[in-house]
Amino acid sequence: MTSFLSQCGLALAGSFVLAGCAGLPAAVDRSSLPDDPQSPAVSVDAGGVQRLPGKRETFYRPAQRLGQPCLHARAERSASLWRMRLQAPRTEARLLRFSWWAADLDERATVAQADSDDAVARVVLAFDGDLSRLNARNRMLFDLAHTLTGEMPPYATLMYVWDAQAPVGSVIVSSRSDRIRKIVVESGRGQLNGWRHYERDVRADFERAFGEPSGPLTSLAYMTDADNTQGRAEACYGPARLF
Repeated sequence: MTSFLSQCGLALAGSFVLAGCAGLPAAVDRSSLPDDPQSPAVSVDAGGVQRLPGKRETFYRPAQRLGQPCLHARAERSASLWRMRLQAPRTEARLLRFSWWAADLDERATVAQADSDDAVARVVLAFDGDLSRLNARNRMLFDLAHTLTGEMPPYATLMYVWDAQAPVGSVIVSSRSDRIRKIVVESGRGQLNGWRHYERDVRADFERAFGEPSGPLTSLAYMTDADNTQGRAEACYGPARLF
């Protein structure tokens, strides 16, 4: 995994924050990007696995799929994230482009149900905010998470999900915390075994999901999980671009 860290994670192109592996086909032609020499470079950490308490770890590794280098995820009754944290929160990030590929779907898996909350592919965005605004239940959950992991959860988490059942466009509030909300951008088996590409207005999606403006973006992660269904899931993630 060390050699992968030297090539993958978040990189930079001008004022743009990029996620993925060096050598991946560009989601945006660089010649089409605004020329802004005054934009400061953004320093970011390399990506790495974020484990979840009490869960087996999903295995992430560099791979190729249909001729494209990617981050391959294989879950076997497991759940963890490949997370890329920004050293400086991005208040201006708006447009997100990302791509993924999936081999199969467990038709039991849906993020709409707590006991089967698994997804073959997720892109997870974490946002900062005023923790004092949390209600009592969320404060308790955040404090528990901090005790278990040594890290306070994000103020708000927005996920883009490939779900086995829920219709595209669904906005689903997590049964565990209403500070986690999920937007279904792909559903069912119709697009399996092919690369799928997406472009999302992150600010508009956040306001639609949470009913409030977004705070600064602090991290982006990929997540493939199969812990609740006790099954298996396989996906590949191409680059994600924020600008």
